[in-house]
Amino acid sequence: MSTRDQQHVSPDSDTSALPAVVDRATWQAELDTLLVREKAHTRQGDAIAAVRRRLPMVEVDPTIQLIGPDGPVTLLDVFEGRKLLLVYYHMWHADQPSEGQCEGCTFFNGQVRELSYLHSRDVTYATFCEGPYEESARYRDFMGWDVPWYSVQDSADSLLVGRGFGTLVCYLRQGDRVFETYWTTGRGAEAMAPSYPLLDMTVYGRQETWEDSPAGWPQRWGNTGEQFRTDGRPTAQWSRLAAGRSDDLGNNASS
Repeated sequence: MSTRDQQHVSPDSDTSALPAVVDRATWQAELDTLLVREKAHTRQGDAIAAVRRRLPMVEVDPTIQLIGPDGPVTLLDVFEGRKLLLVYYHMWHADQPSEGQCEGCTFFNGQVRELSYLHSRDVTYATFCEGPYEESARYRDFMGWDVPWYSVQDSADSLLVGRGFGTLVCYLRQGDRVFETYWTTGRGAEAMAPSYPLLDMTVYGRQETWEDSPAGWPQRWGNTGEQFRTDGRPTAQWSRLAAGRSDDLGNNASS
């Protein structure tokens, strides 16, 4: 834990609410009972994924233009020659400084880092940002992200077709044709964020107010976006500032 993080742990973190203490055999028996439910949950997830693989698809114009580091490119170009494309649509708050940018998109998009395993399955991952390329790419660089980054400021309507940002979309390329095969948003985007399932394994869970937790368990955050912020900034920004990175987006918005 960094010094900055230590300073922002709530003083009531050390709660007196604790699970019951039992002998190891009793504890293991309870775990074994839970494991039956966990395995059923995993198998149900596998069954849902099997249905997802059998969904029909809709054709998308492959010539839709985006802006990348070298200027305009087409949706087809974003595949980088691979068969499949995963895209996260990153929300952008125009004319806002770094601390005013979307805390949820920072949380979800910021946890997709190692792409080699996706590439080994013929999958490209990319971020399509709502904001202008130069400004939003400064944010990507400030955060230290190295995923392919594109602006869809002028093409979002054609790509999202009435949906909003904070959306994860899957595409398939068949030669020069492009199809959309699946999309999800809201809690569906949790697949991008291993922090959440890891927190779910801990005794206090996510510590959010909607969770079904025993009385006295710490529940410090509602589902308002503030669960992704510390002292008015998306939480992950503090370590970047501590490392000396500039959060200037070049849009003259004051930090």
